[in-house]
Amino acid sequence: QVQLVESGGGLVQAGGSLRLSCAASGRSFSRYAMGWFRQAPGKARQFVAGISWSGATIYYADSVKGRFTISRDNAKNTVSLQMNSLKPEDTAVYICAVRAGAVVTTHYDYWGRGTQVTVSS
Repeated sequence: QVQLVESGGGLVQAGGSLRLSCAASGRSFSRYAMGWFRQAPGKARQFVAGISWSGATIYYADSVKGRFTISRDNAKNTVSLQMNSLKPEDTAVYICAVRAGAVVTTHYDYWGRGTQVTVSS
């Protein structure tokens, strides 16, 4: 059974940084894209960043471009999200996801439970 477990969330002041990690297990993730989404209270889940299996294709939401960096380690089945210059509007539960095939901004196959990120002003 596929499991995605996020870690690294927490409370940080505006302008600070956090690094999120997600460990995937339960099957081979060869040719799987990996991504990060976030969901703030009362709002719809929002795509944040996605990375192809090879790492050659990466997408970011416009709201995080230049501040967030996604990366992956296929040997360890992990995906990370380095978040810099954090803003209060980045406050949300951050959720890891994987999907078979190409990286896209929606329609992922498996989801983690999320890790809370809170940015204070």
